[in-house]
Amino acid sequence: MIRLNALAKSVRRDLHKMHAFVRFHEVDNAGPRRAFAAWFEPEHPILQAGAPFFARRFADMDWMIATPEGVACFDGALRFLEPQVRPDLPHDASHELWQTYFINIFNPARVKIKAMKSEMPLKYWKNLPETKLIEEMLADAPRRVKAMAEAGMSNPPAFAAKVTASVRVPSPSSEPNTMQEAQKQAASCTRCSLCHDATQTVWGEGPVNASLMILGEAPGDQEDLAGRPFVGPAGRLLRTNLEDVGLAAEEIWLSNAVKHFKFVSRGKRRLHQSPNEGEIKHCRWWLDLERRLLSPRLTVALGATAASSLTGNRAPLSPRRGNVETALDGGPVLITWHPSFILRLNGPAKLKALAQFKGDLKYAAGLLQSQTLRLHGRP
Repeated sequence: MIRLNALAKSVRRDLHKMHAFVRFHEVDNAGPRRAFAAWFEPEHPILQAGAPFFARRFADMDWMIATPEGVACFDGALRFLEPQVRPDLPHDASHELWQTYFINIFNPARVKIKAMKSEMPLKYWKNLPETKLIEEMLADAPRRVKAMAEAGMSNPPAFAAKVTASVRVPSPSSEPNTMQEAQKQAASCTRCSLCHDATQTVWGEGPVNASLMILGEAPGDQEDLAGRPFVGPAGRLLRTNLEDVGLAAEEIWLSNAVKHFKFVSRGKRRLHQSPNEGEIKHCRWWLDLERRLLSPRLTVALGATAASSLTGNRAPLSPRRGNVETALDGGPVLITWHPSFILRLNGPAKLKALAQFKGDLKYAAGLLQSQTLRLHGRP
């Protein structure tokens, strides 16, 4: 079976090479259609198996493929004839055009002789018009590589900085001392792979002396494009309810546990995906820095990802919602629903969750007005 499989593989490879390396020469034809002829020397008797490919591809012309085993002819119908002496094929001007194309697609900086001979075995070279150029092209490759390097730009174009921003690593030697410096360094963060697909880093927004921090999961599609947190549908729901309970969004620090948009493409749409534990862990370095620079009196965690990132507790959200827990840095964290969760609900369930969400925000406003903040549940 091993030998038979090896033989079958060899035949399939020979068929592939026939389809790739047959080179037609145009010949005179008395009929209304153009006519072409080619000579090919396969390893196996594959002419009858390989010829239908050419009949489908070149159905609008007459052609002949001669091989040592026989001849395939096509003039609207495919026929097979007895072997004949190798035909003396005329010069074809189109081969010169093909050779010009072959020279121009040759990349001298990526010369791999072994791979070239594997894909185009030497036994086929004698029947290919382009192979007479290969020796000269290989000999000239070092000179062409040097010329390419010398012709390259000495200075990057103006747009290079923006294009490469997502792959520049921030200097680890100096930790930011201000929120502005932190935002600037985060713009070139590569701590996880999300930076390569997202449009930009979405840093927090608000006054740096804010008493209240509201933390979501990660930026969505609109936030990724705008570079600002909570500007999409969930953000609008949040801002509306903040206003209803007497909290001004412009006086709150709004941010996300993960600073890059994670998504999966569906046609022209980018569908949000929740960040995984590794991505949350990588981004916690920025969250910890953000909280040290901010020092909020109270943080509201929107959803399970924000709650887990702040407290390290991955327990289900439902029994914890509406309660105040202790963050990893010791600060109080009020846990509530994420607005996007509410938007996905319908009917009574949506009304109930919305009422709970608004009640939690009202509770947060009351805690900020009090002198002390109670932990582990409401009074």
